[in-house]
Amino acid sequence: MAALVAPEAAAPRGPTEAGETTEEAELSRSLSRLLPGLEADSKLGRRRALEALQRALEAAQPEAPDADPDAAAAAFQGPWVHLLLPRLPEPARRPPPEACEELRLALVQLLGLAVRLAGAAFAPHLDDAVRALRCTLLDPFAAVRRESCECAVGLARATPDHFHMQSESLIGPLMQSISHQHWKVRVAVIEATGTVIQFGSGKSVDDVLPHFAQRLFDDVPQVRQAVTRVVGGWLLSLRDRYSFFHKLIPLLLSGFHDEIPEIACEATSLWEQVGLQWQTENEEDLKDKLDFASPPPAHHPTPGSRPGLGCRELVFRNLSRILPAVWHDIADWVVGTRVKSAQLLAVLLLHAEDHVTQHLEPVLRALLRACADEEAAVVCSCARSAELVGTFVSPEVFLKLILSTLRKSPSPSGLLVLASLIRGCPREALQPHVKFIAMELAQAHICQGSENLLYGERLLQCVQAMVSVGQEDCRGAGEPLLEVLVTILALWGPTGLGDKVQETLAELAAVEGVDSSQDLFRAHVSPLLEWLAASHQDWTGHSVELLQLDVVLTHSGPALGEALPQLVPILRSCLQPARDPAMRLKLFSTLTGVLLGAPETVDSQGQLHGYLDTLVQDILVPNLQWHAGRTAAAIRTAAVSCLWALVSSGVLSDGQIQDVQETLMPQILTTLEEDSQMTRLISCRIINLFLKTSNGVIDPDKFIKIYPELLKRLDDVSNDVRLAATSALVTWLQRVQREASKCCYESSIQHLYRELLVYLDDPERTVQDAVLEALKAGSVLFPDLLVKETEAALHKHRSPTHCEQLLQHLRALPPAP
Repeated sequence: MAALVAPEAAAPRGPTEAGETTEEAELSRSLSRLLPGLEADSKLGRRRALEALQRALEAAQPEAPDADPDAAAAAFQGPWVHLLLPRLPEPARRPPPEACEELRLALVQLLGLAVRLAGAAFAPHLDDAVRALRCTLLDPFAAVRRESCECAVGLARATPDHFHMQSESLIGPLMQSISHQHWKVRVAVIEATGTVIQFGSGKSVDDVLPHFAQRLFDDVPQVRQAVTRVVGGWLLSLRDRYSFFHKLIPLLLSGFHDEIPEIACEATSLWEQVGLQWQTENEEDLKDKLDFASPPPAHHPTPGSRPGLGCRELVFRNLSRILPAVWHDIADWVVGTRVKSAQLLAVLLLHAEDHVTQHLEPVLRALLRACADEEAAVVCSCARSAELVGTFVSPEVFLKLILSTLRKSPSPSGLLVLASLIRGCPREALQPHVKFIAMELAQAHICQGSENLLYGERLLQCVQAMVSVGQEDCRGAGEPLLEVLVTILALWGPTGLGDKVQETLAELAAVEGVDSSQDLFRAHVSPLLEWLAASHQDWTGHSVELLQLDVVLTHSGPALGEALPQLVPILRSCLQPARDPAMRLKLFSTLTGVLLGAPETVDSQGQLHGYLDTLVQDILVPNLQWHAGRTAAAIRTAAVSCLWALVSSGVLSDGQIQDVQETLMPQILTTLEEDSQMTRLISCRIINLFLKTSNGVIDPDKFIKIYPELLKRLDDVSNDVRLAATSALVTWLQRVQREASKCCYESSIQHLYRELLVYLDDPERTVQDAVLEALKAGSVLFPDLLVKETEAALHKHRSPTHCEQLLQHLRALPPAP
C-alpha cells in the first residue's frame, strides 16, 4: 500500500495538499486493512470487510447530501476515487467468483453505492465497472442480476459523456438475462436496457428489438408494461430515434391491444405524445396540413378518436418499411406472433387511412392468406383490417383486385375478405357496384366453388354484407342475390346454415319491400326456374342444380301455381326413363312433397288440371313400366308415391281421378307384386281410392281383374298391406253392389266369399276382424250363398267364433225382396 502513495509524497506540497496527503495516508491504511479482507477464506471475514467498507463509504458522504447533491460527489472525488475504485470491481470479476450469494449481492450494492457517490469521477474506472457488471448480470442469484441492472442504470447516468464507448458490451449480458424465469429480473433488464441504450450507442437497438418483441408475449403484465414504457421513451428521447422509427413504432402500437386495459391506455398515451412531439419538430413540413386540416372522413370508423396528424404521418411515412415485417410475422408458425401481427395491421391501417391504396395489392394478398388461419383471433383481426380497407379505399379499386382473385381461385378466405370489404364500404360508394358484385357471386364457379361448410358460411356473409350495407340499393340485384341464397340452402342448408339463410331471406324481402320470403320467391320464381332450365339437359344425380330446384320448389309455396309453364317442362325432361336414375329418384321425392300440399303449391291458381295429362302420360306411365333391377324398382316406388300424393291431395275431381285410373290401373295392379312393402301398401291405397271415385259405368272385364290381385295381398308378409288390401276389397264389393247387373258377378263373388272365409281363421286377430267386416259388407250381395259357404267352412276352422258371428249377422239381415 505504501507503494501507492510513495510517488505523491516525493513532491513538496502546500497546506491543502498536505491535508489531502494525511487523508490519503489514513485512507490507505484503512484500505490496506479492509480490502485484503475481501479475499479472506472465511465467509464471516469477507462479510465483515464488506460491511466495514460500506460504513466507510457512507461516512464519506456529507451530513446533508440531499440539500446539495454535488457535495456528495465532491466528498467522494478525493482519495476514495484514486484508491478504492481501481480495486472495488476486482472481487466481482475475479475468478473464481464469490461463492456466497449474499456477499456477491453486497459487492454489487457496494459498487452501486460507489457509482452514486462518485458521479462523473467514476469515468476513469468505467472499463473496470463494465467488466464487473458483465459478469454480475449473468449471476445465478436473481437479486444480484436485479442489483446489477440498477448499477448499470446508475453508471450510465453518472458518466453520460463516456458511457457510450462501453454501452455495447453490456447489451449481450442484458439480453441473456431478459428471459430470466423471475419476472422482476426481466423487468429490471428491460428498464436497464432502455437506459443503457438511451445514454449509450443507438447501434444496439437492432440487437435489442427481437428480444423486446418476444417480451410483448410475456405472461406477466409488468414485463409487457416495461417494454411499452421503454420503447415509448426511446421514441420520445432517443438521439437516433428517427433512424429507428420503422422498428420502434410496431412495438409501441402492439400495446394497443394488450389484454390489460392499463397497458393499452399507457401505450395509447405514449403514442399520442410521440405524434405530438414529431408534429412539433416537423412543423414546417406539415404547415399546409396544419393550416388546412381536413375533417375526419364522414365514414371514419371512430371519428371521435381519430389519431392525430403527427401519428398518422409517422405511420404513413414508415408504412412501406413496416408492412414487409408484418407480412412475415402474420404467417409465422407461432400462434401468438400471428395474433399480434394481425392486431397490429388493423392499427396501422386505421392510421394510414387512404394512403393504404398504394400498398393495396400486398395488403389484400396478406389478408387472403391470414383469413385462412385456423386461429379465430387472427381471422377476426384480419376481417377488421379488411373492413378498414373497404372504408378508406375506393370500391372500384379493391373490387378489381379481389374479384380477380376469386375468379382464379375461389376460397373461404377470399370470400371473407370480400364480405369484410363490403361491410366497411360506405353505402354511397358501394351503390354503383351492387349489381355487379351480386352477379359475380352468382356465377357457378364462385357460388358452387366448394362443398366445404366454411365456404358456405363465407358466401352467406358476402350476401349479408351486401344487404346490410346496400339496403334499398339491392333491389336491382335481388335476383342474383336470391340465386346465391338458393345455392347456399341447396348445398349447406341441411348442415346448419338453414336458419341463417332464412334470416337473410327475410332481410332481403324487407329490402325489396315484400312481406316474407315466400313473397320474395313469388316475385322471382319464374326467373329462377328459367335460370335452372338453362342446364337441365345435363343434370345428373350429383348436380347442384337438382338441389337448387328442390329449394325453389319447397320454398316458393303458392308461387309455384303461377310458374307451371316453366316447371312442368323441366320435370317432363328430367323424369324420362333415359335420364340418370339417381336424379329421377331425388326429383320424384321432391315432386311428391310438393304434390302432397298441392292446394298451397302447384295448384294454388287451380291450373294443375291443365297439366294432368303431361304428369300422367309423360312422367308417371314411363316410370311405372317394369324393368329389372333394384334401381328400377326404387324408381317405381317413387313413382307410385308421387301418384298417391297426386290423387290424395284433393285437387282432382272424381272425373279426373277416373281418367287417371283408366290410364294407370294396369300398372298399379302390377306394382302389387313389387318387392317393396311400401310400394305394395301404397298401391292398395291407390286402388281403394280409384274404386271409391269410380261412379260411372265400368268395364266388367277390367273390373273383374282387380279382386284376384287384392286377394293375393291377403297373404302378404306385412299386416299393413293385408289390412289395406282388405279395405280395398270392401270398396270393390260396395262398388259391385251399385251395379245394376250384379248377378253377372255371382261366380266371382262366390269365389271371393270362399277365399275370405279362410282368413277368418288367420293367426292375426286384426286380419280376422277386418275380413269379418269385409264379409259383412259384402253379405248383402248374395247372403244365401254366403251362408252356405260359411256353414261349409265352419268345421274347418280352429275357432268357429268369427264364423258364428258372421252367421248371426246373416240371419239378422232382412229377407231379400
